[in-house]
Amino acid sequence: MGGPFGIRRPLRFLAHKLELDEEQIASLAEILDDLKTERAQREVDERRTQKLYAEALIAEPFDAARAKQAAAEREASARKVEEAVVDALSRLHAVLDADQRKQLVVMIRTGMLSL
Repeated sequence: MGGPFGIRRPLRFLAHKLELDEEQIASLAEILDDLKTERAQREVDERRTQKLYAEALIAEPFDAARAKQAAAEREASARKVEEAVVDALSRLHAVLDADQRKQLVVMIRTGMLSL
């Protein structure tokens, strides 16, 4: 249902709410695209780890090593997404002016926008 920032059309929404200029919109589009790519990879990783868990469960005896591998891969994938979010926030900080950042903070704190 939501995009990289928990809303369906984050670029249009943020461009409007933060009154972004064309250069800021272009930068934001790149930031959101990078997040979208990382989250899509997370979904691929999730399917792979589900397969590994299933293989561990069907094995006789239970394949604890495969289950641990799945857990480690899932953790690494989640870590990559969180690192991408931190990177996106850093890049946003550089693109937005102080007033725009304050408005973005309000949207995050009120739940209008989720990371």
